[in-house]
Amino acid sequence: MESVLITNDAVVLGILALILGGVFYTSQSDNRACRAVYKYVPALLLCYFIPSLLNTFNIVDGDASQVYYVASRYLLPACLVLLLLNLDLKAILGLGPKAVVMFLTGTAGIIIGGPIALMIMAQFVPEMIGVDSPEAVWRGMTTVAGSWIGGGANQAAMKEIYKVGGDVFSAMVTVDIIVANLWMAVLLLMAGNAKKIDAATGADTSAIESLKDKMADYHAQNARIPTTKDLMMLVAVGFGVTALGHIFSDTVTPFFVENYPDTERFSFHSKFFWLIISSTAMGVILSFTRARKLESVGASKVGTVYLYILIASIGLHMDVTKIAEAPLLFVLGGIWMLVHATLMLTMAKLIKAPLFYMAVGSQANVGGAASAPVVASAFNPALAPVGVLLAIFGYLVGTVGAWFCGQILMSIAM
Repeated sequence: MESVLITNDAVVLGILALILGGVFYTSQSDNRACRAVYKYVPALLLCYFIPSLLNTFNIVDGDASQVYYVASRYLLPACLVLLLLNLDLKAILGLGPKAVVMFLTGTAGIIIGGPIALMIMAQFVPEMIGVDSPEAVWRGMTTVAGSWIGGGANQAAMKEIYKVGGDVFSAMVTVDIIVANLWMAVLLLMAGNAKKIDAATGADTSAIESLKDKMADYHAQNARIPTTKDLMMLVAVGFGVTALGHIFSDTVTPFFVENYPDTERFSFHSKFFWLIISSTAMGVILSFTRARKLESVGASKVGTVYLYILIASIGLHMDVTKIAEAPLLFVLGGIWMLVHATLMLTMAKLIKAPLFYMAVGSQANVGGAASAPVVASAFNPALAPVGVLLAIFGYLVGTVGAWFCGQILMSIAM
């Protein structure tokens, strides 16, 4: 890369913080121009895109900067822990079997949809397979699987685990966001006609009505303003578990390298893989302890802040000029989403699930915690926490599900 303007990572981090602050401030602004922009351009896309301009125009060398390394090794594990503290498996099961079935159907649709899409595209574009470089299409697809099953944190995990190249990742991030938002628009349109659709399918929506009252009461009783002590506890839990995750990965990885050399293809030789797995496991364990009460003082909000810093740092590795070079990837993403949507709609009809379960189950996978509440709110504002709850479950299965999808993709492409 040519000489860059900024090489001090402290300055780079400050610029990323200013970009994120600007995006969130304008996305919530009442200014008419801002509302017009964000009506068509998702804020999440700008959190990737604007930092990518720093790399594209040689203002910052994304590969040389250590901001991403710090964000992925320190902030990402802490982010996963804080997002998982509010995981309530009992509450998820309490939503009823149909809600869980629809969520898992969505996950399955993404896991098998990617390989199906790749096989279909390979019939017309054979060069999409048979490649094993960092820029291989299948590697880029693993990051979309991570995003569509879990979220940005899982996407980052796949980027690192499968060593995805910057060029294919740049294109795949755009495919991910644009295709996902088009599907979200379809879901919101369907939500406006939920009563008619449920009546036509004969779905029983009585459980949803009682759920509205239950969720509204829970959040009204538990939310409170955090104190300094509360915030320091969030920091202690997040980074304390991150430290334990690093100790675990530093111990387990050499064991597999020395004793089980054939497990490299399963990512068992990757310290990052074990860091994410162990951090996720500890987050789940903590969700059964008193630590889960930290959600009432904003654990998931702090975790989301960490996540967006990570997202901005990922943007530093993107070159937007590469996006126009891969229009076929959008066709690939469209086929992938079509498989997911078809499976969701078919299952909903078979088990007569309410449209709410289908829509939120799908968006909890594809959109994660950022947009699942939006779709849930389209049915009723009191149901927004249900979207968050299922999205959090997505964080739990996201890394494992996307990793499994990646193994299938690798088998097809190699």
